[in-house]
Amino acid sequence: MSAQADKHVAAGVPDASAPQVAAMRRFDAGRLAALVRKESLQALRDPSTLLIAFVLPVVLLFLFAYAVSLDIRKVRIGVVVESPGVSAQQLAAAFAATRFLEVSFAHDRREVGDRVVAGELRGYVVIPQDFEQRLASGGERPLVQVVTDGSQPNTANFVANYAQGVVQTWRTGITGDVPSTPITLEPRYWFNPELESRRSLVPGAIAIIMTIIGTMLTALVVAREWERGTMEAVMSTPASVVEILIGKLLPYFMLGMVSTLVAAVLAVFVFDVPLRGSLAALMLLSAVFMVPALGQGLLISSLSRNQFLAAQIALFSGFLPAFMLSGFLFEIDSMPAPIRAITWLIPARYFVSSLKTVFLAGDTWAVFVPDLLAMAAIGVVFFVLAKRATRKNLEP
Repeated sequence: MSAQADKHVAAGVPDASAPQVAAMRRFDAGRLAALVRKESLQALRDPSTLLIAFVLPVVLLFLFAYAVSLDIRKVRIGVVVESPGVSAQQLAAAFAATRFLEVSFAHDRREVGDRVVAGELRGYVVIPQDFEQRLASGGERPLVQVVTDGSQPNTANFVANYAQGVVQTWRTGITGDVPSTPITLEPRYWFNPELESRRSLVPGAIAIIMTIIGTMLTALVVAREWERGTMEAVMSTPASVVEILIGKLLPYFMLGMVSTLVAAVLAVFVFDVPLRGSLAALMLLSAVFMVPALGQGLLISSLSRNQFLAAQIALFSGFLPAFMLSGFLFEIDSMPAPIRAITWLIPARYFVSSLKTVFLAGDTWAVFVPDLLAMAAIGVVFFVLAKRATRKNLEP
């Protein structure tokens, strides 16, 4: 309400402009369309926005698909063959024949010790000089010695266990020592029979990409308008708070959906990740996840009004929690109880779970519905807080 209108009200004179102001503050589809068009043109003219929306997702997908791998293959180890016997040579050949190990042979453990310290090898196996006597003794003494690099516990456990398995398999093959009632195990792995980490990492990477586009991009763009002073031009328009918020966010919502579609195409046709669910379910999950992502970005920008500060807040409150606490790389069940409790507040937790389900299992709505409701509820909270913070800036 203008200052002149305040004077009329104070004097008890009816204000003819008050209904007009109220009418201008009502929701108007035409004004909203104009705001969306203005924001869309601004986004298309900004190279950094297009870079984050389309180039960065492709780069991240390639990194997570090829550079980041949880598969343990071709682990470099040394095999020290101190015994000249035939059995020792056969065991060394058994180590060389496996596809999971990349073996370097030596005759003195000092040759491989320094390479383990330097990180060139992850461990070594020693076939001792008295290997033939140990083999003839029937297992009273260990046949080999396994030394691993404990600075990488997962790899060290793999090397130790796999080396023991190679020895046991080789010994069973030459002695025929099998149980009187043979037991055959046929393990089955659901959803990812090949146990390829790429099929788990790529769907999770889509959640990280959507977090970047929704939270960080929105926070940066809106904060930049506060920095440049262009928000004052928006404040002078008759648009309501709801129109301004929707007009700001709808173009970035569409960018996020297009980016999701591009990422899904790359996942299926480039990275060989099966999409066993429907594309409609994938887009629905992505659309609902964009609600808390955009709401969080808008809230950050409303509180900070500074691009650098908005980027830092978005990094620590959006990207890092999505990366560390969503189940993307680290199992949530293995986290301490207080950290597990915090993960319930992370929207990406629900999105990662649903993405892995829709890609690897199919349309399992018993999983989707709770995740959709949780993401929507968190998004509503963010938008309510963002609307209140923005109202203080946009309304008198």
